[in-house]
Amino acid sequence: MLVQKLLSVAQVGGQAVLYVLLALSVLSVGLVIERWWYFRTRRIDAPLLARRIVEFLRKDDIKSAQELLARTPGVEAEVIKEALDWYPDGYEAVEQVLAGGIKERRKGYEAGLLFLGTLGNNAPFVGLFGTVLGIVTAFRELAGAAGNAGGMNNVMGGIAEALVATAVGILVALPAVISYNIFQKKTQDLEENVASIGGLILAQMKSHRDGFHTKFPLDKAKQPRAEA
Repeated sequence: MLVQKLLSVAQVGGQAVLYVLLALSVLSVGLVIERWWYFRTRRIDAPLLARRIVEFLRKDDIKSAQELLARTPGVEAEVIKEALDWYPDGYEAVEQVLAGGIKERRKGYEAGLLFLGTLGNNAPFVGLFGTVLGIVTAFRELAGAAGNAGGMNNVMGGIAEALVATAVGILVALPAVISYNIFQKKTQDLEENVASIGGLILAQMKSHRDGFHTKFPLDKAKQPRAEA
């Protein structure tokens, strides 16, 4: 009784899996476009931005640096601007804000990557599941088509259709995996940009604190002797 019910489910299961894969592929394409647009509109020239910020800080012009960051798109600019708000509070405060700022925004720039990674890893198995269901149905028809040439042709056609599910699963998985790797690299670049710019700011603050931004005093050996 249980086997008969499972065979009945298998008859419609193969096509259902194809529809599921089709829906997942549509979601995947939509998510890829959304993520591409997200990173495209937030792309910055990190080395140039870092140089301009350091130039302002060397002049103690924090306001101009903040205005520059306010006009600059991107997660990096948001984090650095928030850190500069704590500039008067010292080195340690800015360091903590830099670390916390990137963590607070991680959900935003990593949104959808879990779905793409999961889909890329499991879509082939979903397709294989549809293939298994299709082959089970085909063999059931084979049992009832013994000695019938026309029935055998239908069985072969059913097996071919069942194998399509595996091909569709792989077809859905490949773009998802490629997109996942690309966007994962972009998130790593984003975090590296924040670390790089933040490191320069902290270095400037440390040199300012230690007095290296001013001219060095003359060595005692080079100082002019006082007249007797």
